[in-house]
Amino acid sequence: MLGGGFAAWKLDWFSGNGEDVSFGKNTPPPATGKADPSAPATAAAPSGDPDVLMPAGPKSGFKQTTKLDDGTIIAKTRLAGAKSGFTGDVWVWAPKEYDDPKYAKSGFPVLIALPGGNGYPDNYWADRSLGLQKAISDGAKAGTSLPFVVIMPVLNPDAKYYYDGSDIPGQAKMGTWIAEDIPDFVKANFRTYKSRDGWAFMGSSSGAFVGMKTVLQYPDRFKAVIASGGEIVPDSPLWKGHQAEMDANNPEKLAQKLIDTKGPEVYINFQVGTKESGKERMTKFQQQYAKGPIKMTIRDIQNGEHNGWHYVRGMKEGSLEWVSKVLKGPKPEAG
Repeated sequence: MLGGGFAAWKLDWFSGNGEDVSFGKNTPPPATGKADPSAPATAAAPSGDPDVLMPAGPKSGFKQTTKLDDGTIIAKTRLAGAKSGFTGDVWVWAPKEYDDPKYAKSGFPVLIALPGGNGYPDNYWADRSLGLQKAISDGAKAGTSLPFVVIMPVLNPDAKYYYDGSDIPGQAKMGTWIAEDIPDFVKANFRTYKSRDGWAFMGSSSGAFVGMKTVLQYPDRFKAVIASGGEIVPDSPLWKGHQAEMDANNPEKLAQKLIDTKGPEVYINFQVGTKESGKERMTKFQQQYAKGPIKMTIRDIQNGEHNGWHYVRGMKEGSLEWVSKVLKGPKPEAG
């Protein structure tokens, strides 16, 4: 009995793992310019919304890592970051709506999901047992979440140190990897949006810090973050001797700069379990910086602890709906 159950479980979860995966089967192919053959290719004209950005290419090669119950796939690729010089793994997932023909010319909002801990060699949000992708699918079906494309890069270049998602002098440029190479990769492979209205982060612990820091650093590129677990300031041991560079990656200083320059608006949703520490840091940050262009909320997760399962529960209980209200979603073609 146990063997049969395991065999069925294995068949459902792992059937097809390692096989090639393609996303956007109904995406119109790029249209090449006729006037000047040497000019860069321009994407097929989307219908209605000039903010839609069709995949620019070159396409990455994806391999299935797991299959969800609704038939959608989590897949992995190896990305050589052109701007950071760092090469690392990236996991991706697209909701069922992405391959629905009526959305073939629509952009999709992007959620860059960052793990805590070492964030290397894996990104634990790509583990189906945490339920992130299912929460998004269920929310989209219920009308409480947008159908996000989820991008899950490695957070650090090794398991020895944490790099605060920053370009620490003399180290791998993980800030450039997260803020530039990953979005460039997404735009090459998926139908997205040109504006920041389609771009957000979510993360836990150290990944929450990186997501929040990146939104505050680049408010012209990213609009919102769901930050779980209470990490507020940079604390990598690799910053030693580089105070100015560390300050340039400190959310407290970045938030004050954004307030002083009056925008653009960014949205921060903290999540914290009632059984973990860290809320006092969030509350202090909110009291000091939730003003002007910085919109901030704190969501308590009842009986929640410092782990991904409880943070996904918080997302299902309201944070996915929160971020969905500040971003734009896909629009189906009429008829």
